[in-house]
Amino acid sequence: MTQGIKTVLHPVSDLATAKVIYAALLGVPPTADGPYYVGFDSEGQHIGLVPNGGPRGTTSPVAYWHVPDIEAKLAEVTAAGATVKEPAHDVGGGRLVATFTDSDGNVLGLLQDR
Repeated sequence: MTQGIKTVLHPVSDLATAKVIYAALLGVPPTADGPYYVGFDSEGQHIGLVPNGGPRGTTSPVAYWHVPDIEAKLAEVTAAGATVKEPAHDVGGGRLVATFTDSDGNVLGLLQDR
């Protein structure tokens, strides 16, 4: 079981311009604002802007399903036929993320807060 999609990360080529656009769209200022990541919290969702797709070079938005046990969920989806793209790893503050692809190559994310 998941806790739903609560986080969506968007790759952007111009972080400063994207920050202004997303602030206007969401109607709130960023809650995280750095040169490598800008994040907004609005209506129970976290929207993140990642310059140039981040270290993994993503090219489209990735929705992150929040789960209580990331390793168990990765095992479950891979047993069902998914392929791990990015194994679970800590991105700071005890937050773990991972990505996998479905049978059509769509990238999906998992996120676990400790």
